[in-house]
Amino acid sequence: MTTSLPNLPSLDIEWGKETIQVSNIARQLPADPTEEQRSAVIEAARRNEGIRLPEEALAAIAAATIQPGALAVQMQPAEGDPHGVLMVENVEGATLRSAVTRVLMSELFPGIQPRTGMEVMEVPDPQVQGITQDGRPSASVEYHYEDIDHLANHVWQTVHGTLSKNDYAASIATRSITRNLIAHPVRITFEDGTEPLHALIVRDGITRLASAWSVLAGPGADPAAAADLAKDSLLGGLTTASERGKGPGLAQRLADSRRKWREGLRTEFDEEVRKQVPETRIAQIFQSYAVPAQIAVGIEGHTERLLSAEDLFDDAIRSVLASIHVEFKQWEEAAQNVEVITRALKRVIQSGDPRWSTSQLQDVYGLAVGRIPVAELPQVFGTAGDPPATALWRAVYLISALSKPALLEELKDQAKAIKGGKRMSVKGFSGLLGPMIDLPWRSRKRLVNSQARNSWSNGGVLTSAVTGEWNPVPTDDFTTLVEPAMRGDINARCTLAVAGGVALIADKFLTRNVGSSLDSPKEKGGVPFRLDTYKVVEGLSQQGNALGLHLLAMAANTFRSDDLPLNAVAKQSLTGKDPADPSQKPYVYFNVDLEAEDKVARTSDGVPVMLYEWDVVAASDPDRARQIADAKNPAPAPAAPAATTPEDGGASTGETGPEESGPRSGGSGAASADTTSTVATLTAGVPAARSQTSVTLPPSQRAAELRKHLQLHVQAARDTLDRLLPLASEVGEHTPLVPLGTLDDLLKLIVGIQADVEHLRRNTAPGGGNGREDAAYDDPEDDHVL
Repeated sequence: MTTSLPNLPSLDIEWGKETIQVSNIARQLPADPTEEQRSAVIEAARRNEGIRLPEEALAAIAAATIQPGALAVQMQPAEGDPHGVLMVENVEGATLRSAVTRVLMSELFPGIQPRTGMEVMEVPDPQVQGITQDGRPSASVEYHYEDIDHLANHVWQTVHGTLSKNDYAASIATRSITRNLIAHPVRITFEDGTEPLHALIVRDGITRLASAWSVLAGPGADPAAAADLAKDSLLGGLTTASERGKGPGLAQRLADSRRKWREGLRTEFDEEVRKQVPETRIAQIFQSYAVPAQIAVGIEGHTERLLSAEDLFDDAIRSVLASIHVEFKQWEEAAQNVEVITRALKRVIQSGDPRWSTSQLQDVYGLAVGRIPVAELPQVFGTAGDPPATALWRAVYLISALSKPALLEELKDQAKAIKGGKRMSVKGFSGLLGPMIDLPWRSRKRLVNSQARNSWSNGGVLTSAVTGEWNPVPTDDFTTLVEPAMRGDINARCTLAVAGGVALIADKFLTRNVGSSLDSPKEKGGVPFRLDTYKVVEGLSQQGNALGLHLLAMAANTFRSDDLPLNAVAKQSLTGKDPADPSQKPYVYFNVDLEAEDKVARTSDGVPVMLYEWDVVAASDPDRARQIADAKNPAPAPAAPAATTPEDGGASTGETGPEESGPRSGGSGAASADTTSTVATLTAGVPAARSQTSVTLPPSQRAAELRKHLQLHVQAARDTLDRLLPLASEVGEHTPLVPLGTLDDLLKLIVGIQADVEHLRRNTAPGGGNGREDAAYDDPEDDHVL
């Protein structure tokens, strides 16, 4: 029997800009479990009838724990209780059994995070499939990746994105992780045929896990460094190319790699312990080496459960996570909505209701969660003429499928049960749909996402007709549907309502307007009267409303999923250059004139009139808008658009209603009615950098050469920024484009360069600076200088 050594005395260590005290560091790191100890854990689990896990999963659990004796005691059957002393949790439809232990951090992979289900990620999540044993659910799932690179990139993205939002490194460096991570075994498979792996994944506490990697990376490490460390340590630097042709034994090679990595940490730690005054590294290693975990090992389904055996465990784990993040630390509303609607749809699929095809619902589910890409839309819904493979048509077909009366009621019932509420209105259901519908464009339109989701919570496009029986009418030109819609074709009317309504909501021409909007000019986001979002769409899509139907059709034709329209958000240039691609046609919504041949409203000078939310709301009830116009004597009613331009209303001040936090329509830079001028601005060229050669010459000539270097590198920095800024819409919301710390460092460099340039300018200019303090800013192209 070994006796533990006393802990080290309290240490004061520097962590970033602060000094923290650490008092719980032992004199030795916990040992890896021996082969005999691992076998004892596996044998105890085999005897427990409540534990149904593959042998490899049990081995992964046994290899990860640093308390094998205590874990074996929990797993072995107890007298009078065949399930032993495992922790028991009852969730809807199932009973979960878990073991609590401490595990090696380097044996834990980060799992899929439910809160990122409403974000666009660069690396897609793996496909998830449940695992059964003898037809009964197993406390494990399968993660299916494309190859090892996909796994490595997903690990990196999860750690990096998590730390970009929250980092508890300073707290963990002080006292380690104190609250259990929720984990369970996973079988990792690969599409390219690479040998499968078994490991432990963390489902709750990923921020704590990522922060522990940040601690190990050190106080000066950024999220990218911590993500690199986690990826390389977990996977030993293996790549798809390095593993190609190596044959079996991948799991053992990875286990050996992690064990050797821990031996290196142990050597570092022992060297620090022998120092008279240990340094920061000893806290980095000890506080992150092992973490507490609650590991799910068994599940038992209740008799009334709706889900199949292979889906029961994943749903139970998601139920546990949802309860934690509703009662303890809430996910944002959009993440909760994605979680509820996807689980509800999965339960309906598993119910086996003969009213709908299970295989078709599986396709709808795959399209909804992003497993089926937009490009495959014609293959999923290609029965009555292939629909165009666009993000907008994806929205039309999803809404059509999910709003069928019988299915809609069943989904509402399941969502109500998951949320624990007593009722689920159509507005409530519409709010669940919002973050599912905007999946293809949510990153590109992030500036207006909050307003769009508010609109979905206000009913979205779910009018009384849309929630009835109808089928989409595929077309490449939505204006062709106006005439049949005017004749009463319900399919054409609902197709226009959904397509045009989704476009107007996504681009902030249709919001959940608030009281303050009634007092605002149309150019600043004003509306003629208040009306729920779905009521606006309902009015626009009425059979006799030619103005509304044409507006919906033109909005659907205008919509683009890769950008925001110029008249939706003011895009002010901070660099003196327009970031738009000059090869693309400007993205602008125009108002409707029924008398015009192309139905585009124009001024007396022939300039197209931009669309505002005022026009959209007014077009939903032209008679009411006309009565209000007569009473208040504002701009002419939308039935006969006025020959006005956005300049008449002035630039936007950015003032919004209390519930509309984003930029309003018609802001500065977006309100130009001169389309030709807009195109000219978008196509403005950028001067090319000059080439130079390097020659060693006398000082004056070397100075001339260095001036070329300076000019070239400053221009290269400018060019790099120009390439970096457009990536903001592609990176998604899971991580900042440039970390704040990096921006602070860059700003110091830029200010220093600016000061030196100004010093040289003053010494060079006649009279020591032309006799003016602000001479450096005479050139209008310098207006963006910091």
